[in-house]
Amino acid sequence: MLKFYYAPLSPNARRVWITLLEKEIPFESILMRLDGDQLQAEFVEINPFHHIPVIVDDGLRIIESLAILDYLESKYPQPALLPEDSQILAQVRMVQMVTANELLPKMVAIICEKADSPQFIQAVRHINIVLKFLADILADKTFFAGEQLTLADIVAGTIIPTLPNLGVPLGDYPQLQNWCERLLQRPAWQKTQLSAADLDEFKRRVQILVKLRNRNQAHENKS
Repeated sequence: MLKFYYAPLSPNARRVWITLLEKEIPFESILMRLDGDQLQAEFVEINPFHHIPVIVDDGLRIIESLAILDYLESKYPQPALLPEDSQILAQVRMVQMVTANELLPKMVAIICEKADSPQFIQAVRHINIVLKFLADILADKTFFAGEQLTLADIVAGTIIPTLPNLGVPLGDYPQLQNWCERLLQRPAWQKTQLSAADLDEFKRRVQILVKLRNRNQAHENKS
């Protein structure tokens, strides 16, 4: 059976978790508490970079969430989470990459910066550029690819619904608001949705990780 190493607070892990649920793939979940589990020798053998998610399927180890999603779609093609049309497929991929490269880093920034700081204001401005871009792609469709749920919805749908709780309202983007409501009605989202306490813990952990990263970078610069 497929093994899924995850932490429920991680948006990268949640995108894989939702995909497993949407595809109804049987899996063994292995909870990683990330307070030392990721440093244990057994896990380091699986992923020397110490992060989740990871899956092990038929002896194949795969790290990096987007690579895992591609593998799951190829190995378990039904129900399909990628469109066949080349133009729509390009849009799905674009939504995935914009979410990962433009939206998620700025979400981290607004978690770690004070609400009146220039960094926070700049991050919110960038997030709104991303939201407008995604709202234009979504337009009046049910999902990014039309009536078909795809990996675009899964990747973006682990980030955008949390933004109002982080100080970025969606009121200017009714398409995205309605889309979020549709996603949150699906069993896979309901099973993996963060509670208010989970979100507070997620923010706390992000702040700790960013402080550690900045401290390590400062140390390296001095060396």
